[in-house]
Amino acid sequence: MTHAKTATGARAWQRMLSGRRLDLLDPSPLDVEIEDIAHGLSRVARWNGQTEGRWPYSVAEHSILVEKLVHRLDPDLALKWRLATLLHDAPEYVVGDMITPFKAVIGPDYKEVEKRLEGAVHVRFGLPAKLPAEITSKIKRADRIAAYLEATQLAGFSKPEADKIFGKPKTGMDVIIEPMSPTAAKQAYLKRFRILGGSSR
Repeated sequence: MTHAKTATGARAWQRMLSGRRLDLLDPSPLDVEIEDIAHGLSRVARWNGQTEGRWPYSVAEHSILVEKLVHRLDPDLALKWRLATLLHDAPEYVVGDMITPFKAVIGPDYKEVEKRLEGAVHVRFGLPAKLPAEITSKIKRADRIAAYLEATQLAGFSKPEADKIFGKPKTGMDVIIEPMSPTAAKQAYLKRFRILGGSSR
């Protein structure tokens, strides 16, 4: 495979620990490995690392929380859509977790790269490249609840401030978040992936 370069000639791929070279401009599902995703997300910090606790709160842990919340919101949701929920931030194993205000500054280019990576991840694990709007809506709702819980428990937001920014959740307020080590977060993510029917074959 010929890996793409940017208009300036700079390389546009990243080498993963698995040995795969993932092309950011034209990502192939064949270059996506769940071990790479779990490893990367367990080391990417949410909230730019501005959270309390011994360990940074990782995107891997956030993803597990969102999947837990989406199941609460819709207990009958099919396993494949819960798997899609677990993978909803998978592109961040390549591009990192940029806070929402910074994404707005960068503009649509970031979203386009993220969209291509997301499509490759979905196809790799037997999901449609673009999820149905109904599923995307459910994931976003659970994501906002998770953001509220993280903001108030870890990131120093007051509840009135979080109510205004994220909306006060109607469920999930009993969830206690305890950041874990990258190694533990990686293993927890991989375990959840397998429980939800994910396969690396």
